[in-house]
Amino acid sequence: MSLIHRLLGDETYDPFLSMINRCPVLSTPTDWKETKDAHMFISDLPGMKKEDVKVEVDEGRVLHISGERKKYVDDDDDDKNNKWHHVERFHGKFQRRFKLPENAKVDQVRATMENGVLVVTVPKQEVKKPQTKLIQIEGN
Repeated sequence: MSLIHRLLGDETYDPFLSMINRCPVLSTPTDWKETKDAHMFISDLPGMKKEDVKVEVDEGRVLHISGERKKYVDDDDDDKNNKWHHVERFHGKFQRRFKLPENAKVDQVRATMENGVLVVTVPKQEVKKPQTKLIQIEGN
């Protein structure tokens, strides 16, 4: 058995697509868009419910999006008697992390989820620029 065959299994279609789908980070595509009022994070989570997803912001200003995709099991079938010929859809735990900029209002983060799309909105605030204070030099 070749090394590639042992690594990829019985992959007959697109082995690289399959490797991407097996990676929790790559299989949870997330866009980060900045508007004039907020930072928006849009994650594709097909087939997931909001109860299966957790959104957190830690004290280090890091946004965490995590959860677990359950393996599909048809209630009408006994999965033990079935044979899967090809599996590309990811299941298992995933986590995405994003370091938020200084202008993020981390205490006002909102999240919504509809049709498998999670939208996390982080409002922006104006960051005060440090003021320069002129110091008089004493002496002769």
